[in-house]
Amino acid sequence: MRKLASRYPSVAGLCRKLGINRTQFNRYLAGESFPRPDVLHRICLFFDVDARILLEPVETISKSNSALFTHPMVQGYLGKTIESISQHELPDGFYRFSRPSFVEENRYVVGLFFILRSDGRTFMRGYELPDAMTDQGLSASPYNREFRGIILKQEHGLAILAARHGATTCSYSFLARVPSFHNNYWEGYATRTVTESLSGQRVVRFVVEHVHGGWRAARHMARDVGFCNADQLPGYHARLMRAGEPFR
Repeated sequence: MRKLASRYPSVAGLCRKLGINRTQFNRYLAGESFPRPDVLHRICLFFDVDARILLEPVETISKSNSALFTHPMVQGYLGKTIESISQHELPDGFYRFSRPSFVEENRYVVGLFFILRSDGRTFMRGYELPDAMTDQGLSASPYNREFRGIILKQEHGLAILAARHGATTCSYSFLARVPSFHNNYWEGYATRTVTESLSGQRVVRFVVEHVHGGWRAARHMARDVGFCNADQLPGYHARLMRAGEPFR
């Protein structure tokens, strides 16, 4: 509270803006009194932070609260989607995924991405296939191929909002866990933000597998990433992909 107040040129002026008695406000600063919920709400709105200022360092709060989903305009609507996702719900580590190609009919993409935590949020990062980039006339350098995204909590699963570096389009994916022996599969769909066209698809099935064995196992799987036919999809992916069945 003292750090927030120090940003304002005058404590007396700040109290007038907040509509709080200065003596009472000094008690808040000294830790001798706790603001009522309505007063705390007024303080948080004024400084554009949330109530965690009384429990956590203000630098952390300011940084996380500047994120889009915690902006006051949408916090009560989208704010819960970035709640902490437990390791049980989605462990850190490498994941292998498969989906139909957005642009090549009857072809599939198999790739890898990585899930990690930072500042209480869950993120993903990976690289587009080099062939997919060159087919679109784009540079296949690692810088251009890298994509990153944030994982959002949903009522019946998880969502991923991701984009390549500097891109003006993105993808949105939804995943729900599939009961399996190792409990390490998710299925759902992936979408891309492009206009409708006569060729290509904008929404396709999406299968994700948590890779057990860490870096060594992921490096082995990396040898087989790329485009493939339905009969070349890895193991359980082929069953979950349900090639040839209508996607609804």
